[in-house]
Amino acid sequence: MSTTPNKNPPTYCRTGVVRGSYVKVFTPTINEENGKAEYSMTLLIPKEDVATMNAIKAACKAAVDAKWNGKPPQGLNTPWHDGNGPKPQGGEYGEECHGMWVINVKTTQQPTVVDANLQRVMEATQFVSGDWCRVALNAYAYDNKRKGVALGLGNIQVVRKGEPLGNKRSAESDFEAWAEEGGGSGEAGGDLPWM
Repeated sequence: MSTTPNKNPPTYCRTGVVRGSYVKVFTPTINEENGKAEYSMTLLIPKEDVATMNAIKAACKAAVDAKWNGKPPQGLNTPWHDGNGPKPQGGEYGEECHGMWVINVKTTQQPTVVDANLQRVMEATQFVSGDWCRVALNAYAYDNKRKGVALGLGNIQVVRKGEPLGNKRSAESDFEAWAEEGGGSGEAGGDLPWM
């Protein structure tokens, strides 16, 4: 369940168990818009997790109220999107987003990643897209080319492995065990119709 400890600012929140996608938290990538090296991921939040969304919305409201003295301008961009609907930039979300809220989060400081027992996760293979986690977030309002509120990525706790997301196939799904027969090379013979 999402909680916001009293010692944290009102813009802070922590998710319940969410699914990570496009996980890039061990090595930064360059943001083409601002040139900064950033760590990022996409949160897939089950729609039934109302507590997490309420915590996120409360943190975002606090950021907006602080920025615009409780009088936000019209048409503010919010960070959450319906995984059953179209993407903001066009196109459709993948099947893994159906029944989820989709939120992109990033930071310029590398997050600390721990496992369920609070042991540091150091290897990128130990937390990949599709795994389930809890995430600390900090909401902030912005007013540049657009006006809106976004969520900064904080620390991450990996709670369980999930079905990997992405198009990368495993070698085991492409091949079966191979044993040479009769000393042959395993190459196709010359009697095929296109040879």
